[in-house]
Amino acid sequence: MLDQKQTDIPGGGPGAGVQASLPHQSGGSDFARLSKLIKESGLMGRRPFYYAVRMSLILVLYVGGWGAFLLVGDSWWTLALAAFLAVVFGQVALVAHDVGHRQVFRRSRASAVVGRIAGNLGIGMGYGWWQDKHSRHHANPNHEDLDPDVVPDIFVWSQAQARTATGPARVIGRLQAFLFFPMLTLEGFNLHVAGVRALADRSLKQRRTEGALLFGHFALYLAALFTVLPPGKAVLFLVVHQCLFGVYLGSIFAPNHKGMPTFTGTDRPDFLRRQVLTSRNVRGGRLVDTVLGGLNYQIEHHLFPSMPSPNLRRAQLIVHRYCEDLGVLYLQTGLVDSYRQALTSLHRAGAPLRQAG
Repeated sequence: MLDQKQTDIPGGGPGAGVQASLPHQSGGSDFARLSKLIKESGLMGRRPFYYAVRMSLILVLYVGGWGAFLLVGDSWWTLALAAFLAVVFGQVALVAHDVGHRQVFRRSRASAVVGRIAGNLGIGMGYGWWQDKHSRHHANPNHEDLDPDVVPDIFVWSQAQARTATGPARVIGRLQAFLFFPMLTLEGFNLHVAGVRALADRSLKQRRTEGALLFGHFALYLAALFTVLPPGKAVLFLVVHQCLFGVYLGSIFAPNHKGMPTFTGTDRPDFLRRQVLTSRNVRGGRLVDTVLGGLNYQIEHHLFPSMPSPNLRRAQLIVHRYCEDLGVLYLQTGLVDSYRQALTSLHRAGAPLRQAG
């Protein structure tokens, strides 16, 4: 039999404003049985040819984008290249994500080397900082006390957070649904700053290497901009590139958990339900798979983070059917509707701040 535990679903998704059933099985492990099904399907096997092609293509686009920048030179057309490179940087970040989850290489050393080259040197993102933060998110998604992605630093993710919000979150939280996408323009800058700040943490692995690669990226990036372009155009290129990079990254991750149930304290369902109930899949076909890097299959990714991203589409059929058999809520929607649900949830979460005047 399944016991029922209740939690609020923040506004936007099905069941907004009502209680959502969180079933718990009294014995056995639902995830272990699902994991066996997935392994028997061969979906945990690595895809070296796929990643060789994908990484080579992104490298060509990366080098080609900067090569075109040098060839075009002092021209307003470089702003179009800034937009192009923002997308390429996002794709590099997605590769670093897959590498960090050990989807590409068996050995942790190879994963760390490629992750630091792609993250620190390639796009100026502190790989070690990101990996620590992202691992904590995967362990406890949408847990207000344990998931760093729902800390109320700028936005509030639940009405409980809104009632105790201070600082920027208290000001921004009132209109956060309207400010969410504009604020994403700062996300690229935030990644750079967070990576540099993490270098002060002595527990960071390979701290000197991370720092050298990170500052190497900044030096090469700024040297290219201010050597090829006059100061005004260089600054404008930087702003356009970094702002669009931030919006693209935020657009990849926003549909995944925003607007899904959040937990607090000792409120922690078993592993399968903890991952499925806090995640949202996005339908859309091959184009959406490419743009979102496979993270549109967020439920499957959270259940099996080391599964190569091209296998997630096939795993989705198995996981969806399994959750239906268990009676576990499995949410998937279109891309535009996923943003609507996320923004509606943000607006609802900020209600106490608006009511307080």
